[in-house]
Amino acid sequence: MLHHIALGVSNIERAAAFYDAALAPLGYVRVWDDLRPGEADQAVGYGPPGGGDKLAIKFRPKGQRPPGPGFHLAFAAPDRRSIARFHAAALAHGGKDNGGPGPRPDYGPHYYAAFVIDPDGHRLEAVFNAPE
Repeated sequence: MLHHIALGVSNIERAAAFYDAALAPLGYVRVWDDLRPGEADQAVGYGPPGGGDKLAIKFRPKGQRPPGPGFHLAFAAPDRRSIARFHAAALAHGGKDNGGPGPRPDYGPHYYAAFVIDPDGHRLEAVFNAPE
């Protein structure tokens, strides 16, 4: 249903460093960027290698607020090990822990996930939902 989603960020360089590191273990890379230090409307796009963006971060220095507490963005992970790497990379690059890697039996018998909050307050999840 969704083609892509965009998140506003208050510091594009900090956010790009965070997303470069946190998404790499999940197999997602920077697929384009429009970085012009000091200018408005800068952005970076992420997706699978060789593909288009599925997530864009956009520089919004004034009035940037993440969506409300009911919103979070879940990224598909290729396996459980990548979820631990996502979580560690996110924390090492300014993210906050919001639920470490582990099974989530309330969500299903094979649901394995980790939760973080990015430096701008966006709630993120990495999930693998299959027998391993």
